[in-house]
Amino acid sequence: MASLEAARAAKEQLDSALGRHPAVNGLGITRVDGGFAVKVNLREAADDLAVPSEVDGVTVQVDVVGRITKRPAIRQLPRR
Repeated sequence: MASLEAARAAKEQLDSALGRHPAVNGLGITRVDGGFAVKVNLREAADDLAVPSEVDGVTVQVDVVGRITKRPAIRQLPRR
């Protein structure tokens, strides 16, 4: 189980190593088994992208989520 501070440090390391790869949509921190892990969201699987399973003892999860697009704002209805 990694602490939040350890996960933040691991995320920074992964961002430096992977963040500019075109298949990477984003990096985040997620809860796992009472601790924290880094999550790597990919647009598509990439053979030229080596994502480690852990960084300094922090688990790294990889998820192929597809292309992320901005959704239009939802109009709020007036309160009654």
